[in-house]
Amino acid sequence: MALSKKQVKQLRAMANQLNPLLYIGKNDLTDAAVKQASETMDSHELLKVAVQDGSGLTAKEAADKLAGQIGAQVVQVIGNRFVLYRKSSRNDIEHIRLARE
Repeated sequence: MALSKKQVKQLRAMANQLNPLLYIGKNDLTDAAVKQASETMDSHELLKVAVQDGSGLTAKEAADKLAGQIGAQVVQVIGNRFVLYRKSSRNDIEHIRLARE
């Protein structure tokens, strides 16, 4: 399911106030980082990630690679940070209600 422009706008506004929950450093995307991102997305649905200076990946490369590995969608990439969205299958959290086009 691709996100519509309206949904991307909504998610970008929500992500604006978030702090990064995952940092990608000099080891780039390790299996542990991918696992942590997936677990975090199960409980938060919206994840902001920061790519640190020592990393060999740009934020765009890291966003595309991580999104592909965990089945998420890239909401935005700005500077050294990016935001991912994936609907959670858990029922014990409050889900993000996306706008309808």
